[in-house]
Amino acid sequence: MQTRTLGNAGPTVSAVGLGAMSMSGAYGPADRGESVATVHAALDAGITLIDTGDFYGMGHNEMLLGEALRGRDRDSYLLSVKFGQQVAPGMRFAGQDSRPDSVKNFLSYSLTRLGVEYVDVYRPARLDPSVPIEDTVGAIKEMIDAGYVRYLGLSEVGAETIRRAHAVHPVADLQIEYSLLSRAVEAEVLPTLRELGIGLTAYGVLSRGLLSGDWAPGRAGDPRNHSPRFSGDNAGHNLALVEALRRVAASKGCSVAQLAIAWVAAQGDDIVPLVGARSRKRLDEALPALEVKLSGDDLAEIETAVPKGAARGDRYPSAFMSALGVGN
Repeated sequence: MQTRTLGNAGPTVSAVGLGAMSMSGAYGPADRGESVATVHAALDAGITLIDTGDFYGMGHNEMLLGEALRGRDRDSYLLSVKFGQQVAPGMRFAGQDSRPDSVKNFLSYSLTRLGVEYVDVYRPARLDPSVPIEDTVGAIKEMIDAGYVRYLGLSEVGAETIRRAHAVHPVADLQIEYSLLSRAVEAEVLPTLRELGIGLTAYGVLSRGLLSGDWAPGRAGDPRNHSPRFSGDNAGHNLALVEALRRVAASKGCSVAQLAIAWVAAQGDDIVPLVGARSRKRLDEALPALEVKLSGDDLAEIETAVPKGAARGDRYPSAFMSALGVGN
């Protein structure tokens, strides 16, 4: 497994990470046994970075990972945990709580559910507009000093917030959506990260399955049916982009999903793509992306197939867009 380092102040991790959210019902039911087997397969393949959130399945995801990681050498994997996203019954999102006392409370629950003594990277899931980022980071710094957290991370915030947080304690990485269809980070956020020596862990590299080449509209019960990029005329337009990308992938002898992952990885050695697999089959399909080498001509051909800004529709429903540090 190739490795990359999360910024100047962060750990060395596998060149791709495993995103565990889909193992807890984000895109429909997941098989618990298969999810555990997928975590084991990822570790056996050399993946060391596993990403979760305390609100994924309302604690289900952390307990699942606690089961899957039981008996494994704690030094063989790194846990990235997001906290603070508030969810009411009926899975209605209710804002972010990043108050210092809440940070410590959330961490206590996560440590217990995961069955570990420390979290490697701890990060607020979104910016809490009612709490200065300095206060939130200060609480995480206390937990780092106490040995319960190893590194500070951020998620879905803009350049100004990154600078303010980094001034309190070095930030290892920013987790943010980055894919061929979501490139807003390139304008200001990515240059800021590189100026400050902060890494980037990219989620949504397959745009929630749109770039996997496997999604089709009209699937009953699929929550993506309500997402702007997957709805109405937007879906048809975006699927046409996928088909253009598929032709480039065919010329490289890889799948469209592998090409999309390889493109993100090729944007810099300071970027670690997260692969959201909930089955060994999906994991096996994604891992060969690390062997796809893209030349300058390849990157130009991909840009022609899927130009920057070509996607139609926001990456989240309108109710969630206001919580993001950058747009599409």
